[in-house]
Amino acid sequence: MATITTKAIVLSSLKYSDTSLIVKCYTEQEGIKSYIIKGVLKAKKGGIKVAYFQPLTQLILVANHSSKSSLNTLKEVQILNPYKTIYRDIVKQSVVLFMSEVFSNSIQEEEKNEDFYTYLEAGLIWLDAHDKIANFHLLFLLNAAHFLGFYPNTTETTLLGFDLLNGNFSEPTGNKNIISGNEFYQFKKLLGITFDTIEDVSFSKNERQLVLQIIIRYFELHLDGFRKPKSLQILEAVFN
Repeated sequence: MATITTKAIVLSSLKYSDTSLIVKCYTEQEGIKSYIIKGVLKAKKGGIKVAYFQPLTQLILVANHSSKSSLNTLKEVQILNPYKTIYRDIVKQSVVLFMSEVFSNSIQEEEKNEDFYTYLEAGLIWLDAHDKIANFHLLFLLNAAHFLGFYPNTTETTLLGFDLLNGNFSEPTGNKNIISGNEFYQFKKLLGITFDTIEDVSFSKNERQLVLQIIIRYFELHLDGFRKPKSLQILEAVFN
């Protein structure tokens, strides 16, 4: 068993017995790791607090990582980059809940990927610091595909369709995995933009939902076992 210190982002937490949690994190040093935190649900002063494990909270962990078990243990926990607005704003809370569920389903690797970790960390800090965030989750998800290995091939942009299965521009053929017309036009708006220019992209409520559904289809086609997030309905209701 090795003791390591690493930054981590909370992806999910599950109640275990009456007093404990199992928490899944994406760590900077070793990818996905799960921890059993015994007694954290008991009322007590000091020590590790349950509030540390809200969705997408950024932490510094001192952890014991076992080579013989999928469940590890924590020695120390501190909040890193504490959020000022995310847990006070119902829209941001809903975005974070949705994104945590997506990434919990998407990220499987138990290996180091500092670039992906840095992307997630920076995106969450941006979300916390900005007010105009209606399109944030669309770009945050799509750009994550860079690190998950299936970002769209943006050559041949003169073609009038996009093949979700193969991840490239295509001629419209009627194939169910090739989007065209308004679906294609709305999806294409996201390609190549940054968080700081995302509010320059105009989506109506219905267009935003359409693009999100396309991105979820894209993830389903490229990630084995990816499940449509249960929190999608909550997110759509909030943006309505």
